[in-house]
Amino acid sequence: MTKEWISLFFAAVLTGNFVLARFLGICPFLGVSKKVNTAVGMSLAVIFVMALATAVTWPLNALLESKGLAYLQTIVFILVIAALVQLVEIVLKRYIKALYQSLGIYLPLITTNCAVLGVVLLNAQDGLGFVSSMVNSLGAGAGFLLAMVIFAGVRGRMEHSDIPKAFQGLPITLVAASIVSLSFLGFGGIVEQIFA
Repeated sequence: MTKEWISLFFAAVLTGNFVLARFLGICPFLGVSKKVNTAVGMSLAVIFVMALATAVTWPLNALLESKGLAYLQTIVFILVIAALVQLVEIVLKRYIKALYQSLGIYLPLITTNCAVLGVVLLNAQDGLGFVSSMVNSLGAGAGFLLAMVIFAGVRGRMEHSDIPKAFQGLPITLVAASIVSLSFLGFGGIVEQIFA
């Protein structure tokens, strides 16, 4: 069972990366990845919300399914995520003001971050047990962190590069994001071979 959880974790981080392979959570990926410290701060907040959302939604999903109310799944999950994001926002505003100010508008956007909703929905859809769901969520969060930090490094390098005028701004950012995304395709068979 431990081997399965390790495989699930690394698959979520590398081959099933929510940002670079599934293209979920692109808004904060592009918006908050200009500096490494804000990218790490946002990623830690997303990891916290993903893990807590999974811990809360897993039993709620089991309850909804047992009562024949599985069609309410998405609404309930969004409400849970919104409440958790409010909790994170209150804690950051009170104890880590610099990070709260640097994240700005992107912090409330965790509520609508497709990666957070996607991980809890995919855990429910795949029928993962509680521990497997938590491992998958932590792996997805770690993958989000990895993608954010790598892309923040790439964007930091681009600031000091001579970019043609036609590519400056959003075009070069999207080109760089696609190249970073392609780099994760190299992990395609590694996780399956190591843990097979």
